[in-house]
Amino acid sequence: MSLKEDIVNYVAKEFAVEPEHLWEKFPRYAVLRHSGSKKWFGIIMNVPKEKLGLAGEGEVEILDVKCHPEKTGSLRKLEGVYPGYHMNKEHWISVLLDGSVAARQIHELIEDSYALTQ
Repeated sequence: MSLKEDIVNYVAKEFAVEPEHLWEKFPRYAVLRHSGSKKWFGIIMNVPKEKLGLAGEGEVEILDVKCHPEKTGSLRKLEGVYPGYHMNKEHWISVLLDGSVAARQIHELIEDSYALTQ
């Protein structure tokens, strides 16, 4: 199972949330948002490596999640964690979905993001 599939299964089980594919132009982008308020707590995207400052060509799959501003700096020191792509970099981080960040840690980041966006 891919990390994307794991995340989709996790948010369905824990929060009764199904990913939404909002853009025809970006069919692989999956928005995770609260069912009532519609506030986003995550988005799964495929972005060019260069957008994250990574070497090489091609795309990487990421998950953007909201986090406490006082944690963003320390989280970005971890392998596979970057400033939030296309989001407020003080409040959001991007997590590579390449296995460099463990699924359990990703679940914890999703839980935090869900709580912060309620």
